[in-house]
Amino acid sequence: MTFVFPMAGLSSRFTQAGFTLPKYMLETKEGSVLLRVLKSFEHYKSQKFLFIYREIYNTKDFIVKTYETLNISNPLLVPLHNTTLGQAHTIYLGLKSMGIAHDQSLLIFNIDTFRPNFQFPSNYASCDGYLEVFMGFGNQWSFILPGAQNTVLKTTEKDRISSLRSSGLYYFKHTGDFLDAFTFNFSQAITHKGEYYVAPLYNYLIQKNKDIRYFEISKQDIIFCGTPEEYYKLI
Repeated sequence: MTFVFPMAGLSSRFTQAGFTLPKYMLETKEGSVLLRVLKSFEHYKSQKFLFIYREIYNTKDFIVKTYETLNISNPLLVPLHNTTLGQAHTIYLGLKSMGIAHDQSLLIFNIDTFRPNFQFPSNYASCDGYLEVFMGFGNQWSFILPGAQNTVLKTTEKDRISSLRSSGLYYFKHTGDFLDAFTFNFSQAITHKGEYYVAPLYNYLIQKNKDIRYFEISKQDIIFCGTPEEYYKLI
């Protein structure tokens, strides 16, 4: 399995709040944001960790220092020289650049969220993909429409079709499925405000009769650092 960390976002809310460093470099009481993100997966340090980033503020050196601190043994780094059209586009560019095998599984995670003591749900290994979700309010999230036996009938971006919203953790059994879904969405310009998000890619796979599931966690299992307000609570 390849763990994928897209790091090419603009952190616009932080910039507007007066921060000068990228969000993942900011310090909390328990280390940098990036350090805490990666510590979420301390049980999987022998797996491939793919970092897709823009080379700003010596980001490469910062990533290397962080993964060496955690003894991550198989890091992969892909620098991007331009901004991208959203998280899914960032991941697509990284996967293509690194040449990840199409039969390799992917686990994608946001770079501003902490998931302490993450364990892959073993009974989900055979499905074609899953989204980790939790119950919550608000509209500024990725949502799923749940079906029987934890199946996903539909995903949406910033369109509240249920109370189950994505934690930012996405699994694809095959890299090829991610690439095919992104290629389709790109060809059809399926975006939200001009950006390509990961959650809507699953709709293409659902239409292809792929087995897409959701795994529900408690809100207490996850810590968010996506806004300045959330960050201030961690320092």
